[in-house]
Amino acid sequence: MPTPHVATRERLSEVRYEIRGELARRARELEAQGHALIKLNIGNPGAFGFRAPEHMQRAIADHIHDTDPYAHQQGLPAAREAIAAHHAARGMHGVSADDVFIGNGVSELIDISLRALLDPGDEVLLPSPDYPLWSAATILNDGRPVYYRCRAEDGFLPDPDEIEALVSTHTRAIVLINPNNPTGASYPRALLERIVAIAARHGLLLMSDEIYDGITYDGARFEPLAPIAGDVPCMSFGGLSKVHRACGWRVGWALLSGDPAATRDYRHAIDLLGALRLCANVPGQFAVPAALSGLDTIGPLVAPGGRLHEARRAVAEACAASPHLELRVPDGALYAFPGVVGDAARGFDDHRFALELMETEHVLVVPGSSFNVPFRNHFRVTLLPEPEQLREVFRRIDRVLARRAAAAGTDPTPAAAPAS
Repeated sequence: MPTPHVATRERLSEVRYEIRGELARRARELEAQGHALIKLNIGNPGAFGFRAPEHMQRAIADHIHDTDPYAHQQGLPAAREAIAAHHAARGMHGVSADDVFIGNGVSELIDISLRALLDPGDEVLLPSPDYPLWSAATILNDGRPVYYRCRAEDGFLPDPDEIEALVSTHTRAIVLINPNNPTGASYPRALLERIVAIAARHGLLLMSDEIYDGITYDGARFEPLAPIAGDVPCMSFGGLSKVHRACGWRVGWALLSGDPAATRDYRHAIDLLGALRLCANVPGQFAVPAALSGLDTIGPLVAPGGRLHEARRAVAEACAASPHLELRVPDGALYAFPGVVGDAARGFDDHRFALELMETEHVLVVPGSSFNVPFRNHFRVTLLPEPEQLREVFRRIDRVLARRAAAAGTDPTPAAAPAS
């Protein structure tokens, strides 16, 4: 008797996550063949020599004997109190530990928060480009992503009028990623105020992914959404992974703010889903108070002369010097999102380019279309490598693009459309 085929969920066919997808699998094959690759596909600080701060490591070590039991489904009280105090210091009044939910990274909390919200056919307004987990979690929780454009010519900032025009009777939430992954855009207060007003007019939940909140450059300012939202229901997401370089610890949090009468049922739903998975990773939670009240270790890295600032400078200078690239220099986060222009953009396909770059120059990047955009002439790199390594990466990228530009000299195919 033949072995029966195990069918998978149909909606998985709609889900993409190229950051760890087909190109990453091909990269592992090349590494197994002995090739040394420069992998710029994941914002993973520990893979580039960064360490979680010593005072956070010590906090876990000092409490390791307390980590055997399950914790409360919302998280350790001391960790939640520290997160509430962190938000209060940002201007969010009336918050407490009861408003905080700790998860196994922000990724788990995104899934839980959407699962608690969506019925089949409900819509979520997402930025384009977005971090693709948001699209995937919307789809897998039976919702429908509806994208508002964040165009390069607008500094990758959205148009609030376009956001409001997309609101329908099925819309449940507006998602913001600030500072943005993949573009590095940082949203000004006036823009956030207009988006809050849209949510208030239409009774929508605001969901603000602020995992890069402490990573801004050259005077760019991070504006937390919850204090602006006030009584408008808002979920604010943060964690230890990026600002504190502790990705593998899997500690994220979400704070639910707004009118308690409006959020009561949603709060109970999130609590139920948190209880079903018992609790988040306990050892890492002991590092939260130390992280939020201890020494600032990200500031020196993003200041002029700091490693992240100089890596960003190296990418900006390389793109400015290239006849084949343009870049809206990121204000924050850990990524750059260059666009290919000129003859090299004729008939350009970002996936084919990424594969050629990996096969011929041993550099792994993420195609821009992986971030749910309608154009195919961008790619994302992380700013985590040493600046000189990034300069070498862009020398290799330019070699590939120069070959494409030369071949396009007799190719009548139009250049790839710009971001719009």
